[in-house]
Amino acid sequence: MLNLTQHPATPEQVAAGVVDLPPAQRATLSAWLTFDTLPTQAEVFERAQVLAGIVAGDSKSVRCDPHTQALIGGAPFLMAPLEAALSARGITAFYAFSVRESIEQTQQDGSVRKIATFKHAGFVAGNKFD
Repeated sequence: MLNLTQHPATPEQVAAGVVDLPPAQRATLSAWLTFDTLPTQAEVFERAQVLAGIVAGDSKSVRCDPHTQALIGGAPFLMAPLEAALSARGITAFYAFSVRESIEQTQQDGSVRKIATFKHAGFVAGNKFD
């Protein structure tokens, strides 16, 4: 499962089969996932096609071995077009599922510091609710 998110895979995700792009190629991936201005619908669909091409192994900007699964996440308005572009290439999209664990620590001054960690707990397949 190729990681198509902004964040490197956690050790638990790597153990479950998630593969990150090499660091130099992650920068290009990040550029395709990042929107600094309000995108047009055409731009969103173009980026979805480029990202799907990365997973399929046919991208000219990022070379990788073809994959049949992709871990996706990011701008909500990109996810449905990305799922469709991946599905058209026979690639299954997955979303990470994590459990939030919160710890409250009382500080010396009496204040309370809350620390939240997210622990990987599995994957949810996109568009696979039948």
